[in-house]
Amino acid sequence: MSTQVSTSAAADRPTAEFADPPQPYWRMVLRRFLRHRMAVIGAFALLGLVLMSFVGPLLSPYTFDGIDLPHSNQQWPSLTHLLGTDELGRDIFTRLMHAGRISLSVGLSVALLGLVIGTIVGGLAGYFGKWVDTAGMRVTDVFLSIPILMLLMVMMKFLGKDLAIIVLILGATSWMGVARLVRGEFLALRNQEFIEASHAQGASSIWIMLRHMLPNALAPIFVAATLGVADAIMLESALSFLGFGIQPPTPSWGNMLTDAQQYMISTPWLAFYPGLLIFLTVASINFVGDGLRDALDPKLKQ
Repeated sequence: MSTQVSTSAAADRPTAEFADPPQPYWRMVLRRFLRHRMAVIGAFALLGLVLMSFVGPLLSPYTFDGIDLPHSNQQWPSLTHLLGTDELGRDIFTRLMHAGRISLSVGLSVALLGLVIGTIVGGLAGYFGKWVDTAGMRVTDVFLSIPILMLLMVMMKFLGKDLAIIVLILGATSWMGVARLVRGEFLALRNQEFIEASHAQGASSIWIMLRHMLPNALAPIFVAATLGVADAIMLESALSFLGFGIQPPTPSWGNMLTDAQQYMISTPWLAFYPGLLIFLTVASINFVGDGLRDALDPKLKQ
């Protein structure tokens, strides 16, 4: 009889006692991200490109501007030069790796600068509303209405084509999407109960924005930052291709495409290599961004 009672009591016991404990949020995010096959492939491809760009030049026996006269005049790929040489006898593989370092550094720096500016503008507009929101969004609309590529070309013509100048100009013209995104998140959060409770406790506006609102808006900000890197790389490549970006002899994927134009018939691989790396980098970043968006979406099931 006692055995039956204990058995029935165990059967009536809530199943919650035997459920797995809740997992940390970032572990759930990682698990969701790993389920996104293309995002995982993109992450590994991006990691390979980063290692190639930042570690590869240190291991190469050549420099990006070193001239090998016996192997000049667009030599075919060989054991000496794995991807061949350009018209001046410079090793293509080494130049591609060094150009990747430039392009990825510009992309990351520009995305970070645009993220900071956009978060400040969008956060202030979304939190305070009223005239602050109106002024911030009208400035954003003005920047969005300007053809950015033309503006960048004009500004670089007068300010110079130094790498730091390029990063500053690109960053100062790439924050508008982040600003709108952050504004929308802050507008949705400012009327939440925990925000009103912080107001009631006398917390300052800066504290509320940094401690409560910004952490709850990080998910879309991370996604926007990831995609911003791809946009910055594309812009830098376009500017360099048009002659307004990184200047020779320093290589970037864009100016390597420009140099290869006149040899498209005789040595088309000179244009194929940098074009392929631009495509792989941008596609990998976009896949990672898609994976992050899905992983950070709280509406998805665990």
